[in-house]
Amino acid sequence: MTSKLDQLRAMTVVVADTGDLDAIRALRPVDCTTNPTLLLKAVALPGLSHILDEALAWGRQQTGSREAVVSQIADRLAVSVGTELTKLVPGRVSTEVDASESFDTRATLAKARAIIAAYEARGISRERILIKIASTWEGIQAARELQKESIDCNLTLLFSLVQALACADAGAFLISPFVGRILDWHVKNEGRTFTPEEDPGVRSVRGIYAAYKTRGVKTIVMGASFRSAGEVEALAGCDRLTISPALLDELAKDQGTLARRLSPENPGTPPTLPDINEQSFRWLMNEDAMATEKLSEGIRSFAADLRKLHRLIAERI
Repeated sequence: MTSKLDQLRAMTVVVADTGDLDAIRALRPVDCTTNPTLLLKAVALPGLSHILDEALAWGRQQTGSREAVVSQIADRLAVSVGTELTKLVPGRVSTEVDASESFDTRATLAKARAIIAAYEARGISRERILIKIASTWEGIQAARELQKESIDCNLTLLFSLVQALACADAGAFLISPFVGRILDWHVKNEGRTFTPEEDPGVRSVRGIYAAYKTRGVKTIVMGASFRSAGEVEALAGCDRLTISPALLDELAKDQGTLARRLSPENPGTPPTLPDINEQSFRWLMNEDAMATEKLSEGIRSFAADLRKLHRLIAERI
């Protein structure tokens, strides 16, 4: 009997939600995804200390304000970690635009282009990288322009169907609906637990998947932010799933049978699909307390971790 992880790999592209090089070597994902939280953890790992040292040494040679230099070092660090990850996976590495720029289309475009240029200067083609952008209206519009430049985007912090439809309309390469964070909100607000079949995060991804497949949308659906192996199993067959090392390890040790739950041939019945423009997007987000609160919370959390990374760098230089 093969493990549930091996069975999952036969129907879904498995992505590692980590910057831990040892975990990636052991678990052999196709892609890797990072964010400021994972980057902060990654730079504390002994195996990446040389990357931090190199970025700091480079930064000490730069001119400009201290704040600007610290930001440049953080960007270099993100690309350096991403470069190491490209050596370990055959597919894509996601690198995130600063959360503080989530409501600024022009700044997001500038940062994304700079990230791609930095990778290409190291000999890594843009086809190996996904630019990770928060699924705000402004972020989605930035993705629309970037996709025209063959810069593929991963729209993250996605909690609602309206976000998913706007991303599809923009031609985004991939979306990351956050299963576990949706569940967290409902557990807190309803005061009860949910089985994987009842799980609001699982149901959200299934609805998005059905909407995309029945309309022939090419944007990839990558479930993210899992709280349990049960949530992962409930989405087996989804285009991609980004999973933490702990849950990947749990699935690798489980020799049970894994049933396919999603397939393009039988995507399920899609929910009612609204027309999407800026006004309808903002109104429907306003009407969805969970999506509005979790999007704002996620941006604040990533921004806070980026500030922690900046403080760490400032102390070292």
